Amino acid sequence: MIQAIKRKLKLRPEMGFNFYMADFVFRKLLRQNARVKWAIHHTSTIHSPEKITRGRSTWPGDSPGVYINALNGILIGDFTNIGPNVAIVSANHDFINNDVHVTASPIAIGRFCWIGAGAVILPGVRLGDFTMVGAGAIVTKSFEEGYCVLAGNPARLLRTLDREACAAFAAAKA
Repeated sequence: MIQAIKRKLKLRPEMGFNFYMADFVFRKLLRQNARVKWAIHHTSTIHSPEKITRGRSTWPGDSPGVYINALNGILIGDFTNIGPNVAIVSANHDFINNDVHVTASPIAIGRFCWIGAGAVILPGVRLGDFTMVGAGAIVTKSFEEGYCVLAGNPARLLRTLDREACAAFAAAKA
């Protein structure tokens, strides 16, 4: 019965009703993150949500404590997960005048990526499909080829993933 109600209301089956109740209270009644068009955790903050392009089954901000600044734009591919306390920052401040944001290229995160807890992705970074960012990593440069695991500060390549196994997994999701 509960799953039927969730399907009818187009709610995600893995999320409890309490998540949607908190989202309603904070986003609709208290107007916190009111411009965000999808349900997010009440402790997450999203600036310029209209500049986020998200893929299928991708929910930026559904984990607690996520901070997203999309002032210069952010593209996030299908089936990408963002862990708790992640920061995705597409705009930096001017070194002299902190009231001014510096223009940068948009951040692009591919399909089937995982951004681990406490990771930070900085302006202009591009991550290819199947990029796994380890917990606490600070991504300062692009890894456009994807199919890899990154970790550290600054983030560096730890290992590459089997492209055929990734393709089989992606095909199963289609």
